[in-house]
Amino acid sequence: MDTAVERAIECIRERYGEPLTLTEIAESALLSRFYFTRLFKEETGLTPGRFLAAIRIHQAKRLIETTSMSITDISYAVGYNSLGSFTNSFTASVGVSPSRFRRLTRDGGDGLPGPEPTEWTGLGTIAGTISLPTGHGNARVFLGAFGTPIVQHPSVASGVIDVPSGRPSCYSLKNVPEGSWYLLAVAVADGLGPDPAGGRTPLVGDGPKSVTVTADTVTSAAVRLRPARPADPPVLLALPELEPPAVVVPHPGCASVNPPQENGGRRQAAGHLRVASAAPAPTAS
Repeated sequence: MDTAVERAIECIRERYGEPLTLTEIAESALLSRFYFTRLFKEETGLTPGRFLAAIRIHQAKRLIETTSMSITDISYAVGYNSLGSFTNSFTASVGVSPSRFRRLTRDGGDGLPGPEPTEWTGLGTIAGTISLPTGHGNARVFLGAFGTPIVQHPSVASGVIDVPSGRPSCYSLKNVPEGSWYLLAVAVADGLGPDPAGGRTPLVGDGPKSVTVTADTVTSAAVRLRPARPADPPVLLALPELEPPAVVVPHPGCASVNPPQENGGRRQAAGHLRVASAAPAPTAS
């Protein structure tokens, strides 16, 4: 990644609570605003402003989960000057309100957001394989099709896939609406050795993959997982706890895919799952 973009991302991660402007972010990269904005989007897939907004919501998720701060105080701590604007932005990105997210992280239970419950015509399928990087044990993967290169509400189709260590597994996302979507993955993988849970690692898909879906056809797409990097957009959607299984028993030739249940063609949120913790911030390698 370009070092100027790395400097800008470091600035955003350190100063997200300030009223940070595009000019200040570009100055941290030692570039003009115009050239910096173009370069940043080429490198990350997002504008600097959208990346900053995502970091703010992700940090708010952390504070809601790990502190007793009020929602109002958290909104100001992450750079908002209006509780209403913060609540609207948080709900739109995470899929649940800040207060509901706090209840889910503490108590679990029903209410995690699922794919958008909208009637669609012209549905297709995305299918392929999911591969883990070497040196990891079994993994549990959340895979979804999204309208943006950020794992945020809403997805148009999603599933949870258990992937065994050492070999790819296949997946199939059905009932994906026609159009172009970003195929994004988030996972937690066990380590190897006598204490697999002690070596758990958050993983993500290797770059936002745009796929085009056509009605009544299968679009092939391979997903390769890797450790998270500082330049990766944070995960905003409230996800189920991705607890890697001790043993993966796939269907013949395939790992199992567990899509949200359907009801008369409408997608519903997956019920009675514990929300996943906000993923730890990636560290530069």
